[in-house]
Order: sequence, then C-alpha cells, then structure tokens
Amino acid sequence: MIDARFVMRCLMSAFYLAAGILHLKSPHGFVMIVPWFVPWPETVVWLTGLAEIAGAIGLFIPKLRYAAGIGLALYAVCVFPANINHALNMIDVGGLPNSWWYHGPRFLLQPILVWWALYCSRVINWPFK
Repeated sequence: MIDARFVMRCLMSAFYLAAGILHLKSPHGFVMIVPWFVPWPETVVWLTGLAEIAGAIGLFIPKLRYAAGIGLALYAVCVFPANINHALNMIDVGGLPNSWWYHGPRFLLQPILVWWALYCSRVINWPFK
C-alpha cells in the first residue's frame, strides 16, 4: 500500500521544484508582484527560487524532511503579500489570468499549502491520527 504522505510529498516536491526553476529561469513576472516594501526584488526572487528548490529536495532527505516542511510552510506564508499585491493591484503578468476567478482560489489554497507542507513532512498529523 502506498503511503499517502509519500504521494503528497512527491506532488509538493514536483510543484516547488518547478516553481523554483521558473523563479530562476524567468524571474520577471515574479519581480513584478513583489510588494513595494520588499527591498531588492530581483535578489529576493532569486533567493525564493533557491529556497523552493532546496525545500523540494529536502522533502526526500529523511534528516532534512522536517526542516524542509517547516521551511516550505513558512515560505507559503511569506509569499502571501506578493499574492495580495498581485491581486489588489491587478498586475498583469503575461500568461496568468488577471481576475478574481484566479486570485480567489489562490488565496483559499494558501493555507492548504501551509498544511500540506507540514503534513507531508510529518511535522503535524492533524487532522489524522
């Protein structure tokens, strides 16, 4: 029987690995949504890309899994201001929808991403025993 956390870990790792590579390969769209109060947007986008890649890899290293889960959960919280900025200022990022049909579900999924990172890395067991 396949462990559900393993499947969740694989999916989360693939998601963050792809996002991290995209941050490094095509940073312009990410830089555009960085809020005004964040210094050095280009550097921040580059570092967040590296953080996503490190977290994605860390999920598969048993000694790092716990820390990777916490790191990815914190990452999802820290990028939320960029998501808010993107939505409220209707910043047009090529290829992404620019409506509440896109931003609304994205906001609702943010807490799920936090939980997912913590659950698949065995930081928490909630709501399952």
